[in-house]
Amino acid sequence: MTDTASSLVPVGSFVHPALFYRTTEEYVDAVGSFAHAALAAGEPCLIAVPGTQLEALRPALADAADQVELVDMTVLGRNPGRILAALQSFADRHPGRAARIVGEPIWAGRTHAEILEATRHEALINSAFAHRGATILCPYDVTSLPESVVADARRTHPTIWDQGEDLASPAYTDPAAVCADCDLPLPEPAGATVLVYAAGQLAQVRHQAEAWVRATALTPARQGDLILAIGEATANSLAHGGGSGTLRLWTAENAAVVAEIRDGGHLHDPLAGRSRPHLASTHGGRGLWMIHQLCDLVEIRAAADGLTLRLHVTP
Repeated sequence: MTDTASSLVPVGSFVHPALFYRTTEEYVDAVGSFAHAALAAGEPCLIAVPGTQLEALRPALADAADQVELVDMTVLGRNPGRILAALQSFADRHPGRAARIVGEPIWAGRTHAEILEATRHEALINSAFAHRGATILCPYDVTSLPESVVADARRTHPTIWDQGEDLASPAYTDPAAVCADCDLPLPEPAGATVLVYAAGQLAQVRHQAEAWVRATALTPARQGDLILAIGEATANSLAHGGGSGTLRLWTAENAAVVAEIRDGGHLHDPLAGRSRPHLASTHGGRGLWMIHQLCDLVEIRAAADGLTLRLHVTP
């Protein structure tokens, strides 16, 4: 087991390294060492990685597996916008202790849209955990991921663990700048149904949207999820987006049903929707958080002239 993976930090410090790995053996050695060192120090440990990686890790964890919380990231992180709240929740369940987390949000097979939102997630971890005691280790398979993904990992992680070395990342970039770079133009759909709404028209537009969604190939449960998400997003347009908006609906090539909401609103807090809002909060964010929980992918584009939410739900 590597010395790098076993190093821990004092409570109150935050460390966010990317682990660059090339083989399953290298992966298992580093992540297994990280977990065993956390347990030896009496620190809570969460490992959220794709299911195939979990199976590779189990023999290395051995009897310690039941002391570590194991989560399939392909389920938890299908929508990258859900991951951060789960990591925060794990840390919150262990107050006064430095949480040790392994999170692998990008793997081979992720779509370009998912990678952008996962990259945004990686940047926002640095803001969300800046004043908390935690180590969040993020593995990257440098043999199967595009070079652009590896380059972005260097921008979103202050340190890199690579072949047993713990190195500062000269490319590390302010989270706000990384998030701005993720705001690439969204591709235009073909044949979208367009619904425009303003105050007094919301009930009618929701009825039209529900009728459209009910005619898709989504299961009734998934139809209900998308209808509820559309309701939250359009209500936000009236409350926070200038009082009006445009809803577009279409079916994507991968059979996902997509709803896009555009309005004149602005995303003042980049963590809105990704961090679970407190019940007593007066700063909003509940609607956007719910949207993230309901959808398989949420693409967000914040521009000077308004906000765009593109919601994907798959059959």
